[in-house]
Amino acid sequence: MRNPSFQKFFAAILALAAAGFCSQAAAQGPQVVVNTGNPDGKLGALSRPASANKVETEAADDFVLSQTTVLTGATITGLLTNGATLADLKNVEVEIYHVFPLDSDQNRTPQVPSRLNSPGDHEIAFATRSLNDGSLVARGAVRNDGFTVRNSVEDKINKKPANLTRGEGAFTGQEVDITITFATPIALGPGRYFLRPEVLVNNGDFLFLSAPKPIVPPGVAIPGDLQAWIRNANLSPDWLRIGTDIIGTDVPGTAAPTFNMTFTLSGITIQNAGAPGEPDCNGQTSAALNQQFGNHASAALALGFPSVQALTESFLNACKE
Repeated sequence: MRNPSFQKFFAAILALAAAGFCSQAAAQGPQVVVNTGNPDGKLGALSRPASANKVETEAADDFVLSQTTVLTGATITGLLTNGATLADLKNVEVEIYHVFPLDSDQNRTPQVPSRLNSPGDHEIAFATRSLNDGSLVARGAVRNDGFTVRNSVEDKINKKPANLTRGEGAFTGQEVDITITFATPIALGPGRYFLRPEVLVNNGDFLFLSAPKPIVPPGVAIPGDLQAWIRNANLSPDWLRIGTDIIGTDVPGTAAPTFNMTFTLSGITIQNAGAPGEPDCNGQTSAALNQQFGNHASAALALGFPSVQALTESFLNACKE
């Protein structure tokens, strides 16, 4: 005959163990690691790939990782113009940049007022993801069918001294969130980076929406938060500060406005990972993955990599930064 007291005790132990397992699994899952908050209605900045009769235009904003992180996804918030809807969405691409002077030619003559704190000339090669090549998945959701920004930057992105245009005026369109999942996550070491999303839309464009600067709740402050930058193919590889260089100020002696862009990044931090550039980075990171996840196969599964090889390559790239 079974002991009812023992059965109850055993069931309680199983429940506690299951709760502990679920809690640990949740802790190991992706968390929001960057959040700039909600759109403030001040600005929309064009960000699109090149297409028929349209020049590539890129808008970027900075973020900081305090420790090695595997980025698993993002959300970007923007305005669809000219009556376009999410049904017109054709491609989404994400690139990540170091801060100048990394990945940049410091010896060339720039065509802009300043390169200080801009994105680098070139993106981080291993960190590009695109809907068209299957390296990311994207889905959209409408936030507001009639959202208006007070100013915009689209075509008037000019080399100095013609950079100051004051923007191109108000715009109303469909406000959307585009939620992105990276099919192969992106491992990055601690540091400051720029996120540059591009969205291709039939019969319209995507204006990346500004967020408050300084960041306010539900956003989380970024240490040393930089302003957003923009360029097009005619200006590349240089970048212009959207606020300081393009919008400017109408009142002499006062500072030009500065802008953040509206996005979040999700990921999983890796405890005790090796420092990029250090000789033991790979070995230390491998040990850290084993310590945090048990082994590399479990790490690949938990972090969302399609294979152990993909995980290994991603962290090798991160250690070379």
